[in-house]
Amino acid sequence: MTAEVPAVELTSSTISAQVNATTVRELPLNGRSWTDLTNLQPGVVTAESHGSFDQNRGFGAQVSISGGRPQLNNYRLDGVSINDYANGGPGSVLGGNLGVDAIQEFSVLTSNYSAEYGKTAGGVVNAITRSGTNQFHGSAYEFLRNSGLDARNFFDGATVPPFRRNQFGGAIGGPIRKDRTFFFADYESIRQSLGVTKVNTVLSPAARAGNLCTIPAGVSPACAPTAVKVDSTVTAFLALEPLPNAGLRRNGDTGFFNFAGQQVVNENFVTGRVDQNISDKDKLFGTYSFDNSPLTQPDGLNNVITSQNARRQIAALEESHIFSPSFVNSLRLGYNRASTTAAAAVQVLNPAVTNPALMWSPTVGSPARTLAFGGLSPIMVPSFLPSFQYYWNAYQVYDDAFVSKGPHSLKFGGGFENDQMNATTRTADFVGTYSFASISNFLQNKPSRVRGVIPTGVTPRYMRTSIFGVYLQDDWRARPNLTLNLGVRYEMTTGITETQGKLTNLPTINAASPRLGAPYFRNPTLRNFEPRVGFSWDPFRSGKTAVRGGFGMFDVLPLLYTTITLNGRGAPFFSIASTSSLPQSSFPAGGINSVKLNRDYVMQWNLNVQREVIPNLTVVLGYVGSRGVHQLFRIDDANIVLPTLSSAGYLWPVSPGTQVNSANTGAIRFVDWGGDSFYDGMQIGVQKRMSHGLQVQGSFTWGKSIDSNSGAIAGDTLANSITSLYWFDLSTTRGVSDYNIGRVLVINGSWQIPSSKAGGVLGWVANGWQLGGILKVNDGLPLTPTLGSGGDPLGEKSSDPFDFPNRLTGSGCASPINPRNVGGYIKTGCFTLPTAPASIAAQCNGFPNAGVPAPAGTVYCSNLAGNAGRNIIIGPGLVNLDTSLFKNNYIRRISENFNAQFRLEIFNLLNRANFAIPALTSDNIFTANGGADSNAGLLTSTVTSSRQIQFALKITW
Repeated sequence: MTAEVPAVELTSSTISAQVNATTVRELPLNGRSWTDLTNLQPGVVTAESHGSFDQNRGFGAQVSISGGRPQLNNYRLDGVSINDYANGGPGSVLGGNLGVDAIQEFSVLTSNYSAEYGKTAGGVVNAITRSGTNQFHGSAYEFLRNSGLDARNFFDGATVPPFRRNQFGGAIGGPIRKDRTFFFADYESIRQSLGVTKVNTVLSPAARAGNLCTIPAGVSPACAPTAVKVDSTVTAFLALEPLPNAGLRRNGDTGFFNFAGQQVVNENFVTGRVDQNISDKDKLFGTYSFDNSPLTQPDGLNNVITSQNARRQIAALEESHIFSPSFVNSLRLGYNRASTTAAAAVQVLNPAVTNPALMWSPTVGSPARTLAFGGLSPIMVPSFLPSFQYYWNAYQVYDDAFVSKGPHSLKFGGGFENDQMNATTRTADFVGTYSFASISNFLQNKPSRVRGVIPTGVTPRYMRTSIFGVYLQDDWRARPNLTLNLGVRYEMTTGITETQGKLTNLPTINAASPRLGAPYFRNPTLRNFEPRVGFSWDPFRSGKTAVRGGFGMFDVLPLLYTTITLNGRGAPFFSIASTSSLPQSSFPAGGINSVKLNRDYVMQWNLNVQREVIPNLTVVLGYVGSRGVHQLFRIDDANIVLPTLSSAGYLWPVSPGTQVNSANTGAIRFVDWGGDSFYDGMQIGVQKRMSHGLQVQGSFTWGKSIDSNSGAIAGDTLANSITSLYWFDLSTTRGVSDYNIGRVLVINGSWQIPSSKAGGVLGWVANGWQLGGILKVNDGLPLTPTLGSGGDPLGEKSSDPFDFPNRLTGSGCASPINPRNVGGYIKTGCFTLPTAPASIAAQCNGFPNAGVPAPAGTVYCSNLAGNAGRNIIIGPGLVNLDTSLFKNNYIRRISENFNAQFRLEIFNLLNRANFAIPALTSDNIFTANGGADSNAGLLTSTVTSSRQIQFALKITW
């Protein structure tokens, strides 16, 4: 397990990378999470738009490997799958995985891995824990951070918010019985209180009094001051929204309210391993890991303190038996458990939260909510009941046999996994969510739609499924310089069941009632045969060059994560009241699923060349491609009025139309397996192994992933996803994937500074120094310009409507962004309201608040879909440099390997503000009535911290 891999891979077509234990422990990892090492490899991009502390999507990092969706990867620890209930990367509430000192080996398989790997169509992340030896060895450490040493974040106020972080622990390993029984144990803890600045857009004092557009010249074209009568119920509701404290915005209707809330985390992690040499032919090991990470923090407007907790347990037991020098078998058992209780209010900060007049339902006990509109931040007070409770169990068994016979290296075996998810979900709409077309409509209590859960319908779901797979892999040395990798895998699931029979599925989108009970859907996995072929050729027979290529099929199994926000919210076992026809003064006083399943699979291929240029320096250059067929297409409401295709595009009826399902049906959470995806990428890797004290690795990826929808868990699986795309014509939604990042460069390395020959104090000062660093530079994530999300300009009658504006391409609009412009990242002048030829004017509704007349020969047409398209804007890029300086102090008097290491680590050394993409509500270019949205292109947060300095003392022996 600890042998170093060859510099040039001559026997496998798999594109992979391995990180040794020293690199794992000594790179400056912000948070000391070993899964962050995936970002060092070619083909790996991180979807930074994933919302922090989003329990529906899991807490781990959202990583795309070679163009695959983040939910298609398989994370393995000691051969056991440790994916969470959302089938994403595992992680605590802080998003990381502690236990760096417990990792012996780490690798990432990015394309065309062999038939032994299942439950994945993306990448495979493997980690192996350390074992004990005949000698005792271990470590003890503490890492310290303090806001007194930090730089100010771009969005912080005059002072840096308070920050205290202690990360401490230790590891020890050694013999229980010499040469027979060994142990290794690791404990790590985080005690953190982090001040996080939140930027909100709230109503100005003038707007709260009904006086709108008090700064007419603040927008272009200028607006006209108006006064409206503020409804008394709205006045009471405004007690939940604070006044601006950081200046007004544009036309004076809104201003900024900024505050720094304390995020408190107390995380404890422990892992242990025992190895037993039963005999010369039998070996046994077992591992167990436990992680508990409770967190509290204020909600978005500082009305309440919220709480959530992620708790994980992982166990593995493996027995290996040598039948002969050419035949070895291993049997492995695994258990993976994750539980999450999230988004519950635990302390009231604003007494208005308890006002019964603001409640959606007396039994809920929390105020109604508003979605963002007119540039305002949403008012969303969490319920005092946990919104989400997930309990995940995965029981696993694997058997793998290895046989060598002449030029053939055979591997065959199989695996079985039983997955269980017990979930209670009250959803984001549990307390009732209202939408408004404009600030004026809000002040006058004219909601456009509402969606909320009938509280008595909330009950648990006990979802079950099992995975069964078998495989055969033959790595055939057909010639001394040519190896063929030939494999096939069969993998299927048993279908999804619910122990109480609470399965509901709408068989067709216009069906009058759902089909209840099992089967949930026709099982499409019964013929899932996956061929995988490849080659590795040494053209010069020198062992220094390899030309490799491969092709394979990888199935995307319909696992329980596809139901996490779906079946638990379906009628008649769950009721969501929704309407888009609300009378004035109705504020604040059922979802059905549609599932049609096909075999979902990804085809991968690659061609690459690897060369050892000089000793210890290798370069790999490759092309990687993939195509996804019958990909899951997920939106939050498909129950809409359908349009007709006109000469100008899709046109909705002028007068209110009829929804596709009017049989007393509310929102239809729609799933179809009609999507597809395409990925093409160039991947370059350079690695200089440790020699002369220097180790360097570099990776560059230049790729593009295109799909019609990137969601699996919900319509907005990622924070930049559009929740309800046009399901009736997927060609209108095709664009770069929500997680696509065009170019990514990552360079990491460490340098042991040469020692001085000086002795005494001078020698101690001069020797033992070590430098390290990770530089990451990448393009931004894409985002979609939208129109009128607070209302329903098209007339869809959806509980989740949206539209595109029109895109202009004239002078100054070759690029639709203003780079690093915090107040207006999007060039709003490069977009206009949808227009149609005058010949179809009779079929168009106008925009009452359009600021300028429509171009000659056209009319504004609010019920016409705009042409801007999905993900046409690229968000801010990233440049981040993390560095470290170590001083090693070997104390030979204690032992030969005793080292007191002092560490200085600086994260974001350049203190660059790496802006996050605008929130979806800030992608709105226009309001529903055609006015300019004052928050269009507003940047309010960063994806990296400001410059932070960390000191540490680590003792190893």
